[in-house]
Amino acid sequence: MSTGMVLALLGAALATILAGIGSSYGVRIGGQAAAGVVAEDPDQFAKVLILQLLPGTQGIYGLLVTFITLSRIGVLGGTPITDTKTGLMYLIACLPIAVVGLVSAIYQGKTSVASIGVVAKKPDQFGKAMLFPAMVETYAILALLISILAVTNL
Repeated sequence: MSTGMVLALLGAALATILAGIGSSYGVRIGGQAAAGVVAEDPDQFAKVLILQLLPGTQGIYGLLVTFITLSRIGVLGGTPITDTKTGLMYLIACLPIAVVGLVSAIYQGKTSVASIGVVAKKPDQFGKAMLFPAMVETYAILALLISILAVTNL
């Protein structure tokens, strides 16, 4: 296996692993808060579940970039890359969603916890509470777009 292929695979792996770690952490802390609310008021299950699941999207974004990368570098068909420079470029192209996915999922989880607290006290404010973690999502989407554009234009 060429150095270029190893570097590209490293980028693809980092996109999934780091974004997945962030998502699992964010969903975990959201789930802990959601469980407390549901223990007190089971009728709030659907609302707090949505808020808990929001940080999980970064892991999906990382996986999407990984699949696109694998298809572009020849792992899922086509001609495998061999050039070291090209492999390094794929690695760099995967870093935005890897790093931002990790960080934004953690912070989105923390913001979701705060929003779950809002729903616990004022269930009628779910729409407003939803906006806070959704704002953190914006940065994950920007990182996703940058990684996808970079990977598909190599």
